[in-house]
Amino acid sequence: MAIHKVLVVDDSKTELMFLSDLLRKNGFSVATAENADDAMRRLGEDKPDLILMDVVMPGQNGFQLTRAISRDPQFADVPIIMCTSKNQETDRVWGMRQGARDYVTKPVDATELLSKIKALN
Repeated sequence: MAIHKVLVVDDSKTELMFLSDLLRKNGFSVATAENADDAMRRLGEDKPDLILMDVVMPGQNGFQLTRAISRDPQFADVPIIMCTSKNQETDRVWGMRQGARDYVTKPVDATELLSKIKALN
């Protein structure tokens, strides 16, 4: 499945802008969400081909949201890349256990992120 539409979920406006600009410059269509409720609403409006998920957010965190999305039959086929400042190996393992396909730590390395997205295609 080719990846065209990406949903970026992050409570930081700076991160949303950085990731959105990076993705758009590389030909992706981008939607953004600042929390779990926003993300679920966006999912319902237009199913993305990929989700970039922050972990530390107010309300439901990215681990919980990843688990909910990856277990929902309607969205289970949408790959999720955790994109977070949580850089411990235990965080990475936990994220993958929740259903993430990959894990990138902040500050995000553009080349690394794009190669991980390409690997999903």
